[in-house]
Amino acid sequence: MKKLLTALITIILLAGCGNGSDAGQKNKKDTLTIYTTVFPLQYFAARIAGDHAEVHTIYPSGADEHSFEPSQKDMIALAESDLFFYIGLGLEGFVDKAKSTLKDEDVQMVAAAQDIHPENDEKSGHEEHEENEEGHEHGDIDPHVWLDPIYAKELAESIKDALSEQKPELRTEFEQNYNELIGELDKLDQSFKETASNAKLNKIIVSHAAFGYWESRYGIEQISIAGMSTSSEPTQKDMEKIIGTINKYGIQYILVEQNVTSKLAETIAAETDAELLKVHNLSTLTDKNIKNKETYFTLMEQNLKTLEKAMN
Repeated sequence: MKKLLTALITIILLAGCGNGSDAGQKNKKDTLTIYTTVFPLQYFAARIAGDHAEVHTIYPSGADEHSFEPSQKDMIALAESDLFFYIGLGLEGFVDKAKSTLKDEDVQMVAAAQDIHPENDEKSGHEEHEENEEGHEHGDIDPHVWLDPIYAKELAESIKDALSEQKPELRTEFEQNYNELIGELDKLDQSFKETASNAKLNKIIVSHAAFGYWESRYGIEQISIAGMSTSSEPTQKDMEKIIGTINKYGIQYILVEQNVTSKLAETIAAETDAELLKVHNLSTLTDKNIKNKETYFTLMEQNLKTLEKAMN
């Protein structure tokens, strides 16, 4: 009887240990918590992870990706997350400080553009920009790589690899979701090629230099009012050159981004009778975008329609 009682106690204790182990596994969470900076990273992560992650952007609606600084509440959210995806390439100024603050936390911080090397595109992508903005171009690498569907594929691959590292048992599912996304990005790339090849003009006037990869990839030359950062401003000489270009080529539209208020664009429009036209840099969503459940692809399709209007 004593032996039987001892055996029963041992079984109960072992069962308890087993349940504790299971609970520990559950504490690792079946669903990942992910934060990102720019919207395309949020969208790609959600597409690839599917139901296995809750994906949030740290940016509030309409934020400027160049000047955003996280609050204490944001930092707590990052500390409690499993993954934090950011672009890198000098875009998010707060990240170095965040790395130091979060060094003892379990969050995995991933620079999604770490394997993208756009340096060779810089000359062709910003040649006109450098000429027109001599006083405020810093020679930085253009961080707006998500606007190029081909570079977007590399961002998606970084996300897929990090997800697979976190959840290796779901690698096959992540791979399938990634491949579906890649197919859509290839179609988008083809649409950009067709839009550019059918255009009467190959120049666009933009509020800031976020669209250089459309030039290096598709030959759509951006002439920007502000530099790579929205805080940089042109000299009077730069303004005169931009106005001269508009008049010379009969450009009818100035493209202004959804999260940028550009008094200079309004001034140039008034000087040249050009019309302001919205273009989306996809860094952050507006309240209207969120309400309409816009995606990376619906916004890029809208950009294609904007380009068709601006270049014809």
